[in-house]
Formats: sequence, structure tokens, C-alpha cells
Amino acid sequence: MAGLTHPSLVILSGAGLSAESGVATFRGADGLWEGHRIEDVATPEAFKTQPELVHRFYNMRRASLKTVEPNAAHDALVRLEREWPGPFLHITQNVDDLNERAGARKLLHMHGQLRQVRCTWCRAVLTWDGDLETSSACPECARAGKLRPDIVWFGEMPYYIDEIMRALETVDIFLCIGTSGVVYPAAGFARLAAEHGCARLIEMNLERTGISDHFTEQRHGAATVVVPALVGELLSAS
Repeated sequence: MAGLTHPSLVILSGAGLSAESGVATFRGADGLWEGHRIEDVATPEAFKTQPELVHRFYNMRRASLKTVEPNAAHDALVRLEREWPGPFLHITQNVDDLNERAGARKLLHMHGQLRQVRCTWCRAVLTWDGDLETSSACPECARAGKLRPDIVWFGEMPYYIDEIMRALETVDIFLCIGTSGVVYPAAGFARLAAEHGCARLIEMNLERTGISDHFTEQRHGAATVVVPALVGELLSAS
């Protein structure tokens, strides 16, 4: 029909989306990794004072990607991306590549990606599948010791914030999948969407979170169950 406009849809995904694929959190029950606080291997200060430890942490995480595969929730979101008739954007806090392997294209990694490194000298961002060492040289500028994981660490500004904020100003349907609701600024996205007039905000998680009150609907359960079910509902109604 001429002039018909379709609602815009924004998705925010977190660790709960990839958990059923077996993506390791590397955080023990005591909140530590090999006796270190996660913050001690995920800050600019840590990289400056103990780069070998930081590289080892991310080398292990990067290697672990070779042992996991996308799950039914990733596949369902790619179906939604391909078939949704209106504006679509998927924002993920995850640094794995499972969404891409499932076929995602309209995706923003606000916290960076494990399979990328960044040169602090020439600013080049490069695909990187193997281990990264303090002696590794940048393929672009040839300087050694200037490469770091292309990950947003504690205290750093997330990527794509301007683009994300623009999307939240016009979103009609906001989906939040598998996020803890404690990491900002992502934890505030639902509130911002609601303030801009978003009428349908749906949280999908194993249980309620600290931001559940910002949502108009909750779907509790495993992502591989609740996400495909909701995607089917949304596409049937579109």
C-alpha cells in the first residue's frame, strides 16, 4: 500500500544470547579469572602495566571461539533481520562472532570484537585469528608492541554511541535479549527508548533484572526458546 510505513525495530543483545552456544564467561563463581579480577585484565591501566597477562586473557577468549557455533536464537535474529519490513538494527554487547557466522549484517558491536585488533600507533583495525603478543607487529605500520585487542575496556567509551542514540530516538519496538541490566550505557537504552515514545519494549531473559520495570513485556526462558518464538510472532504480525 502506498505510503505505508513499517515500525522500526532495535535489538540489544548480551551474554545470554550466546550462553547456550557454550561461550565461556571466563569469570568464576568468585568473580575472578585465574585469581585476577576481570577488571584487572580489561582496563587500559592493566594493559599498560601487565600487557602479557591481558594478551593471554584475550588469546584464550579468541581461541575459544573456534569451539562454539551459533544457536537457534542467533539464527532467529538473522531471520528477523532479513524479513523485517521496516528499519532494523541489532546492537550487541557481545564480542564473539556468532551473530556474523549466523549471517547477521545490520549489526553493531558496541564493545568491540575478539577477532579484531587495533594499532594504537596508526589506528588500523585488523582481523586477527591467532594469538597476540607484546612483540606482534602491526601489518599496516610495521611497529611492534602497539597492537591491542579491539575491545572496549572498563572506563572506555563504547563504539557507535551516536548511531545507537539516533536509533533509540525513533524506535517503535525495542527487544532486549540476555543482558544483565547492570552495564551502562546499555542498561539505560530501554529507558531512553521509552522516553522517546517507544510503545513496545520486550525483555527476554532467564529471569527479571534490575531494569525489567522499563519494559512493557517480559519473556522468561532460554534464549533458544523465547527468541525464535517471539520472532515468529513479530513476523506473523508484520
